[in-house]
Amino acid sequence: MSSWSPTKYKTRNWPSYNTALKQRGSLSIWLDPEMEWYASSTGKRGRQREFSDAAIQVCLTMKVLFGMPLRQTTGFVESLLRLAGLDWKVPDFSTLCRRQKTMSVAIPYRGGTGPLHLLIDATGIKAEGEG
Repeated sequence: MSSWSPTKYKTRNWPSYNTALKQRGSLSIWLDPEMEWYASSTGKRGRQREFSDAAIQVCLTMKVLFGMPLRQTTGFVESLLRLAGLDWKVPDFSTLCRRQKTMSVAIPYRGGTGPLHLLIDATGIKAEGEG
């Protein structure tokens, strides 16, 4: 009985292979300035939440997507908002830590070769593939 040997592949079209590898790393993040970043008043007694569930979801999605700790996530989201020209405050890491216990973030696996488009608007976060 022969031992197992890995399958060997030979790349024949290097320009298209390089282009495909570059596209796998492409990411577009679209932030809608009309989304509710800050939480609305609940009318209940006590301290009100400062950030909406959508804002926490955006931060936690970036945390999961890039595999960062919470403190690095706050800095990353802050720089994204600054690049988008939005002057919104970013939740601190303790707020994210507290609120992530009640929220789940799941980014579905997609096997496409095109870039990933992450759409963040008033209705929530959508991960769009090719097209």
